[in-house]
This record gives sequence, C-alpha cells and structure tokens, in this order.
Amino acid sequence: MIGSVTAKTHVNRAMAKLGARDRARLVVFAYRSGLVAAEPGQA
Repeated sequence: MIGSVTAKTHVNRAMAKLGARDRARLVVFAYRSGLVAAEPGQA
C-alpha cells in the first residue's frame, strides 16, 4: 500500500506528462487509451 502523498505525487506527475489540467482529464485519457474499460451497463 502506498501513502496518500505518494499517490498525489504520481497523479501530479501523470498530469504534467500528459498536459492534463485536472484528474478528470486523466480519466478521459485512461478510457480513450484502453487502460480502463467501462463496466457492463455503464458508459
């Protein structure tokens, strides 16, 4: 398990590398790139 500060650091670095202005943009990127998929009945 990682600490909350470590998790925030990872999120912030991902946002910087992808040019995302907020975490919602990271979610959009994850769906569009196939990193995550919607659960059946969701979308």
